[in-house]
Amino acid sequence: MQSAPAAPVHRTTATRAATQAAPPAVSQIALADVTRRHGDRIVLDRVSFTVRPGEKAGLVGDNGSGKSTLLRLLAGLEQADDGSLTVVAPGGVGHLDQAPVLPASARVGDAVDHALRELRTLERRIRAAEASLGAAAPGGLDRYAALVAEFEARGGHDADRRVETILRRLGERAPLDRERRLDALSGGQRSRLALAATLASAPELLLLDEPTNDLDDEAVAWLEDHLRRHRGTLVAATHDRAFLERVTSTVLEVDQDRRTVTRHGNGYAGLLAAKAADRARWVREHEEWRQEVARQERLADANIRLLSEIPRKGPWAFSGAGAFRARSRSHGAQGRIRNARERLQRLTDDPVPPPPQPLRFAGRIDGAPDAGQHPAPAGSAAVHLEDVRVAGRLSVPTLRLAPGERLLVTGPNGAGKTTLLRVLAGELAPDSGVVRRPQRVGFLRQQEPCERAADGRTLLAAFATGRPGRPEDHAGELLGLGLFRAADLAVRVRELSVGQRRRLELARLVTAGPLDLLLLDEPTNHLSPALVEEIDAALAGYTGTLVVVTHDRRTREGFHGTRLRLPLGAPAP
Repeated sequence: MQSAPAAPVHRTTATRAATQAAPPAVSQIALADVTRRHGDRIVLDRVSFTVRPGEKAGLVGDNGSGKSTLLRLLAGLEQADDGSLTVVAPGGVGHLDQAPVLPASARVGDAVDHALRELRTLERRIRAAEASLGAAAPGGLDRYAALVAEFEARGGHDADRRVETILRRLGERAPLDRERRLDALSGGQRSRLALAATLASAPELLLLDEPTNDLDDEAVAWLEDHLRRHRGTLVAATHDRAFLERVTSTVLEVDQDRRTVTRHGNGYAGLLAAKAADRARWVREHEEWRQEVARQERLADANIRLLSEIPRKGPWAFSGAGAFRARSRSHGAQGRIRNARERLQRLTDDPVPPPPQPLRFAGRIDGAPDAGQHPAPAGSAAVHLEDVRVAGRLSVPTLRLAPGERLLVTGPNGAGKTTLLRVLAGELAPDSGVVRRPQRVGFLRQQEPCERAADGRTLLAAFATGRPGRPEDHAGELLGLGLFRAADLAVRVRELSVGQRRRLELARLVTAGPLDLLLLDEPTNHLSPALVEEIDAALAGYTGTLVVVTHDRRTREGFHGTRLRLPLGAPAP
C-alpha cells in the first residue's frame, strides 16, 4: 500500500556564508509537526521540539522507537513526509550512524574520508580559489580568506592526525592502516573508527547514534569529557544512563507507542522526575475516578431505597395533597437515579485504569538441586561449580554462591561471561567438571532465541505459552506490567521490534513465579533508561541468588555483592 502524497516539507540547512568570518557557534534545531513513514508504518507522528545553540541533548527510547530515524532526518539523510524541519549548522554537521554507510570492501581511508568529507570539500574549494586569485573578481580575496578561516577554525590541517589521536583515546592500541579493508576489522574497531573520524571532523553540530557502544570505561570517560567541552550542539541517542547523567542538559524521549517526542529539561534527573510525576498523576487520577464511581453508585443506591420507601398510591390518593407529595418525591428520586446511572455509565465507558504495578522478581532461597544434578547437602551453596571447563571459552576452578548471594560478572568481550551463564542455566553442558544449581532458574539472555525473528504467534500467545488456560486468560497479567498496550497483544512476535521482543522475555521472567536463581545477561540492552531504572529497583528487592552480566555503569556502580572478573587470573580494571 502506498502512502498518500505528503504535504510540502520545509527543510533549511544553513552553512556559513563565504563572505563572513567564522562566527560563534549558533547550531540549532527546530521541528514542527514532522511526520516520517517507512512504507505504511508511521515512525514519527507530528513531532515538534527545539534544540538550542550549544545544548547537549540525549535521545532515549526503546530499540525500534525511531531514534536512528530522527537522527538521520536531522542529518539530511532522510526526508520528512510532512511538517517543517530546520537545521542551522554553520560549522558543519557530523553524523555517527549505527548502520554501515560504506560497503565491506571499502578501506579504512575511505571511512576517514567519508567522515571528513566536509573538510575535504572545503579544501578543494580553497585550492580552486587559490588558482583563480590572479583573475579574481572583486570580493574574490575575501571569499578565499573566509574559506581559509573556516577550514582553520575546524582544524582542517590536523584532521587526519586527530583521527589517530582520538582512536588511541578510544582504546585502539595501534594506528589502523588506511589500506586495510573494513571487513578485516572487528565490529568494535569499525565502531571506534567511525566515532573517531566523526569527532576529528570537528563539526559544530554532532549527531551521534549510540556513541558509547564498544568502548571500555576509560574510553567512555574520555568521550564524556570531550563532549562536555564541545562548543557546539550535541544530540546523542543512547541507552547509557551514566552518559545521560554526565553529559546531557536535555533529554528527548521517543515514545514508541505514540510515535512522539517529549522534551525534558534538567538532563537525566529531569527525565526521572518527569516519570515520577507522571506516575503520581496517574495514581491520583485513578483514585479520583474510583472514588467518583463509588459516589455515583452510592447515590443511585440511596435513591433506589428512597423510592422503595414511598407509599404506593391508592384510590384515596387522587383527591388530596398527600397524593401530590408522593408523586413529587417519586419523580425527584427517579431523576436522581437516572442522573447517577448516566454519570456512572460515562465513567465506566471512559475508565482511568490503575497504573502498572512496579516490576518484581519473585525469589526464594532454596538450595534444592535440579533433577539430574548432583545433590547438595542441606545448608550448602545454592550454586557450586568445581573444575568446570568449556574448551576455548571458559575455565572455572571453583565457584560457590550461598543462597541469596549476588554476583556481578565482568570482563572483556569473549572472556566467557555468557558461557558461564549458559552453564548455570543448564543450556550448555561443560566439557568437564561438576555443576550444582537450584531447582528453579530464570534466565534473561543477552540475545533472544533465533526463532523469535520468525515467530508467527501473537504477543499474547507467546507470553502464555506453557501456562494453564487460554491465552486470553493471561491478558490482564501481561497488561498489568505496563510493558505493552492492549493493541499490541494481537501483533505477531516476528513483527515486534527488538526492544519489544526483549520486553516480552522480561514479562515472562517477572511472572514466572518464585525463582531460586536469577541469571541476567546484559539486562539493560535494547530497553529505555526509564524501564532499566524499574529493573534495577526490582533487582534490589529480589531475595533469591542473583548472577548479573552487564556493561551498564549505573547498574555496576550501584551493585552490592560479590564481583567476579573473567577470565580468571586477569588483572582487575
